[in-house]
Amino acid sequence: MARKTSSAAGGGRKGGGATGRRSERAERRHSGRGGPTGGRKHFVLDTNVLLHNPGAMFMFDEHEVVIPLSVIEELDHFKTNNDGTGRAARQSIREIDRLRRLGRLFEGVPINDHGGTLRVDRCDRTMPFALDLGLADNRILAVAHAMVQSGMPTVFISKDINARVKADALGIYVEDFEALKVDADWLYTGYREATVPDALIDELYNERQVPLASLTEFLPRGEDEDAPPELIANEFLHLRSAEDPAHTGLGRRLASTEYLVPVTRPRKPTFGVMARNVEQHMAFDLLLDEEIRLVTLLGSAGTGKTLVALAAGMSKVFKEQRFDKLLVARPIMPMGRDIGYLPGDKDEKLALWMQPIFDNLAYLLSTRGSHLEQAESRTTEQHIDALIRERKLVLEPLTYIRGRSLPHQYFIVDEAQNLTPHEVKTIVSRAGEGTKVVLTGDINQIDNPYLDSSSNGLSYLVERMKGQGVSGHVMLTRSERSSLASLAAEVL
Repeated sequence: MARKTSSAAGGGRKGGGATGRRSERAERRHSGRGGPTGGRKHFVLDTNVLLHNPGAMFMFDEHEVVIPLSVIEELDHFKTNNDGTGRAARQSIREIDRLRRLGRLFEGVPINDHGGTLRVDRCDRTMPFALDLGLADNRILAVAHAMVQSGMPTVFISKDINARVKADALGIYVEDFEALKVDADWLYTGYREATVPDALIDELYNERQVPLASLTEFLPRGEDEDAPPELIANEFLHLRSAEDPAHTGLGRRLASTEYLVPVTRPRKPTFGVMARNVEQHMAFDLLLDEEIRLVTLLGSAGTGKTLVALAAGMSKVFKEQRFDKLLVARPIMPMGRDIGYLPGDKDEKLALWMQPIFDNLAYLLSTRGSHLEQAESRTTEQHIDALIRERKLVLEPLTYIRGRSLPHQYFIVDEAQNLTPHEVKTIVSRAGEGTKVVLTGDINQIDNPYLDSSSNGLSYLVERMKGQGVSGHVMLTRSERSSLASLAAEVL
């Protein structure tokens, strides 16, 4: 995936700013494309669809949404959870209860002005196949199967791969929940490459700007071949001379202008860290620009996305004092088998989840990492503890973010690929006046069983916020952790 994205970005096709099918797919509502044809359709929703997005029941326009009674029973089971699934289950139940006031749910109630309705099915069906109806999943499938057998144009919507396989075996047309998904293969990279005349690169640095109109003919075309190529706000352009390939330049389109301005390399390290490649250089440019309030960094393991985000945040908070505090948060999502309850108070429990952040902080605060001007007698652990006691550095799980307002903070969310689009919206909307939000993650390492590379909140945020004047994005593809990590990312 890393090599594919890198070459695509170099060609400019996948890294371009064209929207076309991608934005259409991200926003589209379900219509049973490729399934039953003509007229009003009936969409049977699986429980995981409502756990992923409680508003899913309202995204089917003029069609009928069918919610089996077993789905409501499963929502009742999830509603006590203290995580995203619990919130989604409670919201789904509240929405269904609100619709109950409009009529009898078993007969169907209106849900929009397009003729769409919602109906709760009693699940009183039998199955002619060897499926155990003692399982909720099979009772839900039985509802869809009976509707198909009666001649109704039916589509089963589920995010459970196994349920989709069983539905297909039963002769039921099935789809994943497509709304709010993006095309991960065409995900915005944040930059393009272009081969230009030598004089344009000289003009960029001598005049400190180049009109975008002068670059149009050299830009690679996007997905829509008929649309004129153009850079979107805060998109980078890596220029390479047609006469001398070693002569290069780097620029970024300023949000509110029609100019490409040069991106110059800093003369000093940022809290002890120097960019090792052009992608990290672009990331630092966004992270240190206070006019850009939202930054997304996407990349595989070892590309340095978390380290550069922390280095920029610590520089802005501890050295320049441009923000009141550095807030770092991660979703509590285990990889593989969960180890169960942890001993200790909140901070002691959290320390294990936040250990990757502590590792990066320890490096940045060490003499080697931060290049401190004067030696200190404190160890890096004592330095971190002091920053936490002074509330200049705050490490928190995302569990407690709802309802808060965060003004004048440098807010970093690590492992954001494990968040749903709804959770990402909740997080970004917490940003108060003067706050900068940075989200990092790897969409190829998702531990949330309800998400994939197309439906996770980080991918959705990248596509929805691209071109906005206050946001910027960079996809990092080159591993800089070590030669072994680079080799593992490439061949494993």
